[in-house]
Amino acid sequence: MAIHRHDFVEEYTGLVGFGLDRPTDEATVLVYLQKFSDDECMAAILPRLSQEELAMLFDTVSDLLRRHLEEEEYHAKFLKDPEPHHHAPVEE
Repeated sequence: MAIHRHDFVEEYTGLVGFGLDRPTDEATVLVYLQKFSDDECMAAILPRLSQEELAMLFDTVSDLLRRHLEEEEYHAKFLKDPEPHHHAPVEE
């Protein structure tokens, strides 16, 4: 059973364009990200990215996740792990 979904891009019929208003901007970013993360698109673009571009993408997404999701949300919504595994503190 798949746990990741990309339903929005399949169902959205509104305007895809940036700069008109906040709701359209949000919808456009969501459409772009879901299309960008499509397996076929990723297979084509990833080998063409430089190491710096890969790092930039990883750092940007990681930073956004850190700044805008609480730990529980990060585990539930991004990792799809509703029960985060708490590790025992490392003893020095």
